[in-house]
Amino acid sequence: MARPRSPLSRLLTVLLAGVLAGLVLAVAALPGNLLFGLVTRSALGAYAALPDALRTPATPQRSYIYANDGKTLITTFYDVNRTDVPLSEIAPVMRQAIVAAEDRRFYDHGGADLRGLLRAVVANVTGGGTEQGGSTLTMQYVRNVLKTDPSRTAEERKAATDPTVGRKLQEIRYASALEKSLSKDEILNRYLNIAYFGSGAYGIAAASQRYFGKEPAELTLAEAALLAGLVQSPDAYSPIDGDKDAALARRAYVLDSMVETGAITAEQAAQAKAEKLTLHPTEQPNGCTATAQGHDDWGFFCDYLRRWWLTQPAFGSTAEEREQALRRGGYTVVTSLDPQIQATAQKQATGVYGYGNKRALPIAAVEPGTGRVLAMAVNRHYSLAANPDGQANHPNTVNPLISGGGGVDGYQAGSTFKLFTMLAALESGRTLSTGFDAPARLPTRYPAEGEGSCDGHWCPANANPEWMDGYRMMWDGFGRSVNTYFVWLAEQVGQDKVVEMAQRLGITFRADADAEFARTNAANWGSFTLGVAATTPLDLANAYATVAAEGMYCAPLPVVSVKTADGEAVPVADPSCRRVLDADVARAATDAARCPVGQQSAYGQCNGGTATAVDDILDGRPVAGKTGSSEENATETFVGYTPQVAVAGIAANPDDPTDSVGSAVQAEVIDAVARVIATAVEGKPEKDFVAPSRELAGDPHRPSERPPAQRDRGQDDRARTEDPRSLLDRWFDRRG
Repeated sequence: MARPRSPLSRLLTVLLAGVLAGLVLAVAALPGNLLFGLVTRSALGAYAALPDALRTPATPQRSYIYANDGKTLITTFYDVNRTDVPLSEIAPVMRQAIVAAEDRRFYDHGGADLRGLLRAVVANVTGGGTEQGGSTLTMQYVRNVLKTDPSRTAEERKAATDPTVGRKLQEIRYASALEKSLSKDEILNRYLNIAYFGSGAYGIAAASQRYFGKEPAELTLAEAALLAGLVQSPDAYSPIDGDKDAALARRAYVLDSMVETGAITAEQAAQAKAEKLTLHPTEQPNGCTATAQGHDDWGFFCDYLRRWWLTQPAFGSTAEEREQALRRGGYTVVTSLDPQIQATAQKQATGVYGYGNKRALPIAAVEPGTGRVLAMAVNRHYSLAANPDGQANHPNTVNPLISGGGGVDGYQAGSTFKLFTMLAALESGRTLSTGFDAPARLPTRYPAEGEGSCDGHWCPANANPEWMDGYRMMWDGFGRSVNTYFVWLAEQVGQDKVVEMAQRLGITFRADADAEFARTNAANWGSFTLGVAATTPLDLANAYATVAAEGMYCAPLPVVSVKTADGEAVPVADPSCRRVLDADVARAATDAARCPVGQQSAYGQCNGGTATAVDDILDGRPVAGKTGSSEENATETFVGYTPQVAVAGIAANPDDPTDSVGSAVQAEVIDAVARVIATAVEGKPEKDFVAPSRELAGDPHRPSERPPAQRDRGQDDRARTEDPRSLLDRWFDRRG
């Protein structure tokens, strides 16, 4: 509440008003708007001398994030809730209302209105306060731009609203220069897109949504008058946060002004005044924790998108600049998220473990040949809400449990890593028919002590000797997941080549212990083929997608298109792919990967699998994949793929690796992943895998010979040491 002014203050105001009024009247007598020509020439000279922000407005706008259909809104990002719209998308009554409310002579003056200034001076003196302002719409636009221009310093932005004569004169000069170069409609459009309407809404598009839940083209007369009335005192008049009665009184004032300007009739004004105030306030979502209601699972994909965005030079030279671009640049982003696949993945993840379960089933789906991420689900709410009883990661979390990063290293994926050993072996010239009489336990060259050792060496065992032991080739070794076959094969190929293969296909070692081992001692990482390194469902799905795409690795990509506020495409949405495998090598690996899922290889060599239910779920549609169980069933994993999609799921406890999920959940993980695949390929034409060459298949009817000695050159020269600690001990170190 303003303090009563003293008699002296009031007298000074009257005297000052008289001087100003006299000045205004004198100036008004000058012909041809001479004063403003002189002002403009003396201050700026031309439109080109205007600040860049006035010539080319860079007003902050919110960015919209959509699903892959381009229609389903995931969320928006903004510092300022604003979206620019063309004048053609603003209801005519809104344009008329803002002119009537703020600047009735808008279409008659040249940037500054002498009559309006005089009228404001008289009204303010006689009214005892600030009843009217002398600023035109053009002057208000200048002020709004300068006080929000991100390229100006905080002091410069503050100076744009200083109550000084110098600032007012500068405002007049800038307004006059603008009027000489822009049409009235252009100025009106710019004004409507930058004005503040209260309740956090900047610009008419945001205001229409904030108060009435509609587009500005749909505004009625009564709604337009209400919004136009808010501009004078947005926070005080806001019917959401301020005084509803004051808002209605201001609406009536605007309607009367519209009658005076001839925009509407008195009868129309009376009808609009009689309308009951009906609001449909909507909160514009902001950020990944504000995804559409009922879809907080989308937050994990949104978070991945944002992390990806911060790495893209197209949006700025630093992460901070890229963040500002996302929040202020007005981008339209169509992501790769498929709502149907996501819904199935979320249903399956929560069907295995509920939201409140300490264990989790993160699932990722990727499109082979593009790397586009189709779904990211886990039985968690993407939320900053507090968890009950101090629980770390459930039911609410914003940690990237599916993609990794931000302190999340991932989880052991068990025998799914045997794929990398098989690929390295095939690439080295070995064939699918490479045979070995796999024993129940295999003494290796790696020194080890304690459980899992034989005579001082690491001695891995088969999980089901009766079913796994015996003569195996890559087909049934992979299908039955025979540990001793693949440890032997990795020894023949070279562990360093297996580790390099995994990295080539996109496996990232986020755990420090894993990264160090890969960097300094990969040749002696004997247990790598059994999946002891931490990974994530996204990395794993994309690695298998590379095989599905016949050797084309594509970096994970969360977008289909990105456009600027002006509709220009940003060149960041094209897949980034490169060949990392010979196509025939990839086809051969897929031929063996048909065995685990209960299907048959092109050469008829599958004779058992660990995930045979997949064939039934996919109704015989060509599919391949691999299961994985880490030591003591701490985690259970399944990766499946067709030529059109690759999906991975890993059951684990993200907070406690000693909490083994147990072997019983493996069937549920397999079922969950298979049903996500089924949704992803539904309605798409069936595509078969291409059979590998006879050269890479070899002769399955004759025991294969050992490869030439030169292919193993250097094997015996490698240091024969292996980390003697148990795999679980190494997990602890990595997590700690």
